Amino acid sequence: MDWASQLGFKMEKDRRVIALLFDIVGMSGTFLVVGSFFLLQLNKVSPKSLTYNLMNLSGAILLLISLCYNFNLASFVIEIFWIAASLIGLYKYFKDKPVVAKA
Repeated sequence: MDWASQLGFKMEKDRRVIALLFDIVGMSGTFLVVGSFFLLQLNKVSPKSLTYNLMNLSGAILLLISLCYNFNLASFVIEIFWIAASLIGLYKYFKDKPVVAKA
């Protein structure tokens, strides 16, 4: 076997590893987004809670990162909206949070 074939095999193996890493990142994002929705439906979190909005934001960002490997316009657009909605939720959370004055 010549060096070009060996190099080609190594490059293919590297591509598989990179694809696996992006899949893991994407699946982590999926679990965060779907998990936050399940927690909401089970009344374990409030839609105004920090946990819910951070899970959604983190999940959407991870899904967006995974799209860097296999781009899909529809998925990209929905993740941008998901991030925007999560940022609005976080803004409202911090805006409505009462400020405690130190004595």
